[in-house]
Amino acid sequence: QVQVVESGGGLVQPGGSLRLSCAASGFTFSSYPMSWYRQAPGKQRELVAFITSGGSTNYADSVKGRFTISRDNAKSTVYLQMNSLKPEDTAVYYCNARRASNDYWGQGTQVTVSS
Repeated sequence: QVQVVESGGGLVQPGGSLRLSCAASGFTFSSYPMSWYRQAPGKQRELVAFITSGGSTNYADSVKGRFTISRDNAKSTVYLQMNSLKPEDTAVYYCNARRASNDYWGQGTQVTVSS
C-alpha cells in the first residue's frame, strides 16, 4: 500500500535550520512530482516547494533563498532543507505526491520556530 512518511520536524530557534525528510513507498516515486506544503494554525494549507520528476524546482516567494527541496529517487525520499528559519515558518509540514488522479499525503511533521 502507499505510504508517505514525514520526519525531521522539531523546535528550533529563529535563524536556525532543519531538514525534513519524506519517505515514500507503494508507488513509482521517480515518476511523481513531489511537493511540500505547510499549514499554520488558523490558516489554509499552502504550497512551500515543488520538485518535478526531472528535478526542476519551484518555491513560494516567502521561502525563496532559504529553503531547498531535493529528491533521491534511489531512496524514494524527498527532502526540504530549511535555513534562516523565522517564527512565521511555524506550521505542520506535509509531503505530497500527485500525478493524474493519484494524490498521496503524509501525516505531517510539526515545525516550531521560537526562542
